[in-house]
Amino acid sequence: MEFIDVIKSRSSIRTYTDRDVEDDKINYILECARLAPSWVNKQCWRFIVIKDKKTIRIISKSTIINRWLRNVPCIIVACGDPKFSGTSNGIEYFTVDVAIAMEHLILAATDLGLGSCWIVGFNEKKVKETLGIPNRIRVVALTPLGYPSSKRRILARVTKIIIRSKKRKSLDKITHYDKW
Repeated sequence: MEFIDVIKSRSSIRTYTDRDVEDDKINYILECARLAPSWVNKQCWRFIVIKDKKTIRIISKSTIINRWLRNVPCIIVACGDPKFSGTSNGIEYFTVDVAIAMEHLILAATDLGLGSCWIVGFNEKKVKETLGIPNRIRVVALTPLGYPSSKRRILARVTKIIIRSKKRKSLDKITHYDKW
C-alpha cells in the first residue's frame, strides 16, 4: 500500500473479530514504533502487550467510555519514562516521543490490515496498578489491536457521526507561510 493510502485508510476501530493477532505481526508493529524519532534519541517509550483476557477486562474497566475494549484480542499500552526525555518551553516531551512512536505503531497496524483506536480516556492509576508499572513511568495512551469486524455496531455508527472522524480541514485553514 502507498503511504498516503495507509494514512487515509487508518480509522478508529471499535469492533473486532475473535481472531488472535499473530506474534510476528505484533513484533513488526513494535519494531516500527521502536524506530520512531525521540528527544536526543533517548527513546523514552515502553510498550506493554496484553493478550490475557482477564487483564483486558480489567483494563477496559479503567477507561471512561471505552468498555467495548473488554472484547478486543489485544491491547498495547504505550508508556513514557520522563527521565529519558526533556522539557522545553514548559512542554514535557516524553508525551510527544510516545505519541510519535504510537503513530508509527498504529500506521504499521493499518498497513497489515489490523485495526486500532487511540485511547486516552483511562484511569492511569488503575492501569499502573493492574500492570505493575513503576511510579515514575507515565501511561500516555493505549490501543486495542485486532482484525476489524465487518459488523458495524450502533456504537461505531454513533461515534462516527458525533466526532466526524473522516472530516478534515483544508490545508488553507491549517497552514500559514512566513507568518501567522
